[in-house]
Amino acid sequence: MGVGDGEEDGGPKLEEEKSKYRRMDSDFAEEDDGADDEPHRLQEIKDSNTQKYVFACALFASLNSVLLGYDVGVMSGAILFMKEDLNLTEVQQEVLVGILSIISLLGSLAGGKTSDAIGRKWTIALAAVVFQAGAAIMSLASSFTVLMIGRLLAGIGIGFGVMIAPVYIAEISPAISRGRLTSFPEICVNLGILLGYISNYAFSGLPVHVSWRIMLGVGILPSVFIGFALFVIPESPRWLVMRNRIDEARLVLAKTNASEREVEMRLSEIQQAARFANAEKYDSKAIWRELLNPTPGVRRMLITGCGIQCFQQITGIDATVYYSPTIFKDAGIKGNTQLLAATVAVGFTKTMLILIAIVLIDKVGRKPLLYVSTVGMTVCLLGLSLTLAFMGNGRLGILFAILCVCGNVAFFSVGIGPVCWVVSSEIFPLRLRAQASALGAVGSRVSSGAVTMSFLSVSRLITVGGTFFVFAVISALSVIFVHICVPETKGKSLEQIEMLFQDEKEWREGEVELGDAERLVPKD
Repeated sequence: MGVGDGEEDGGPKLEEEKSKYRRMDSDFAEEDDGADDEPHRLQEIKDSNTQKYVFACALFASLNSVLLGYDVGVMSGAILFMKEDLNLTEVQQEVLVGILSIISLLGSLAGGKTSDAIGRKWTIALAAVVFQAGAAIMSLASSFTVLMIGRLLAGIGIGFGVMIAPVYIAEISPAISRGRLTSFPEICVNLGILLGYISNYAFSGLPVHVSWRIMLGVGILPSVFIGFALFVIPESPRWLVMRNRIDEARLVLAKTNASEREVEMRLSEIQQAARFANAEKYDSKAIWRELLNPTPGVRRMLITGCGIQCFQQITGIDATVYYSPTIFKDAGIKGNTQLLAATVAVGFTKTMLILIAIVLIDKVGRKPLLYVSTVGMTVCLLGLSLTLAFMGNGRLGILFAILCVCGNVAFFSVGIGPVCWVVSSEIFPLRLRAQASALGAVGSRVSSGAVTMSFLSVSRLITVGGTFFVFAVISALSVIFVHICVPETKGKSLEQIEMLFQDEKEWREGEVELGDAERLVPKD
């Protein structure tokens, strides 16, 4: 019995001791879990800081594009008042509007060599300085001749800007977010266009000889932010490697990549790609020889890069933006203030829709957005052509014209607008990237200039509706071009993309099909 009583007395005590040990074990387990979670939390914080830094660099590098967009938007309204104040002829208006794109060729052609010589960062600064000088001269001009001098400088600055910003952003961005970040310049162009339209509307009530000068002068303000940006953004790590400044490149990569392993891996890839470029860095003729007499792989890159740049412009987007008051006037809207108010709706639509592209470009991919964009633009351009031809000067015709113009710029902004710059900046190898991107920008600017400098004259010959029918046909051809010549580049490093173009089957068929599951399922 004594033994039995001892067991009964000891039972609860044993259970209590076991419970105590279990609680102690549980406490140790929780401490271990907390210790395991700590590095994970630190890594998440570092990832977040890295993403914010890269985001800030891409945004600041894109500020020149605000200047370009503002000029495009503000000229569409300012030209109405300049025509009245300076007695400009129709030909002078076409030349004044379109010459910016042609002159920007000089900046784009010089931009590749300049960025290789002084770096991507300081080429961005040079673009801002030259553009601002041109904008200041234009706002003070008293004659067509002085306006053209200012336009000359502004065009050169824009040529530098449109060429260098996508290249710089592509070179500092991680592959997983490169598409989204490289489309920032296009966002800023759209924002600038909207600000230009708003400026037109806001100052349209001032005296004629004052209104257009203030409209143009306001465009000088963003230079303050560009000056500040130079203290924030680093030099491109790829340019630093080409200059054999490896330690500086590693520091930049440490800021733009979340882990040491990523930094070393990216640095190794860049060094491997830069070996050939460094061997010929003093022989720019060799680079141009390779571009003018390309290998099959480089030829495919040029077809894709330059082709998409040209199609972006010859579908008439700059004519739509620059001459939207003319389009709405042909549809039946009367009065400058009403015309400019309608253009604000176009600018707002264009800016809002670009944000959708930013969200989708690294999730859905480049090519699906290009399909949606080019097909949608074709439908809207055809609808605008038919509306202007058969429904003009009526309330319904005005409504349809505004809807078609807004639809056209919306589809442009959700696809070919930003994707064009993303693709053309990421497909070329490092040794050719600056000059090839400059060549693509040349194609873009020539196409834009040809369209804007001939729009009024062609519209007088075949009507505004007939002109937009031509744009609709060209847009339909762009759908075919996208299907045949543009591969999917989502999620690939710049060096992997270079290899993609070496295989013609992959370029035309491999990973470019819309039904390819690998492009639609996120990879770990």
